Amino acid sequence: MKKFLTLLFLFFLFISCNKDDNPPACTTTAATLTGTYKIIASTYKETPTSDEVDEYSLMDACEKDDLIELNSNNTYNATDAGIACSPRSDESGSWSLSGSTLTIEGDPITIQSFDCKTLLLISKDGFVTGDETSVTLQKQ
Repeated sequence: MKKFLTLLFLFFLFISCNKDDNPPACTTTAATLTGTYKIIASTYKETPTSDEVDEYSLMDACEKDDLIELNSNNTYNATDAGIACSPRSDESGSWSLSGSTLTIEGDPITIQSFDCKTLLLISKDGFVTGDETSVTLQKQ
């Protein structure tokens, strides 16, 4: 019995010493946000009880391939990449990060989640009081 308990203890000790297959969580910092992104989803709700509208499906093809670059110097460039819209919609400006709030050109946007690859942003009261826009960006 003593030998069995020793083997059982060694077995659990060995299993507990295995490397963790889960990488550490991504920390949302200006450094980890820096990079080039593409919109992969967007939804809109006019009120908390209204139906969600798939804004991404309503976007023109020339908007779906645009790139948004968050630079390390707190500037951004939104580039009309791929299929060009007419007129082109390139723009640039500034961004900053404070906690889970990403501010672009003075407009605060909540970072709902970020895993260092996919960035989910939530903006409230953008068009009317009580509305909510959700935008998912994929790091390129």
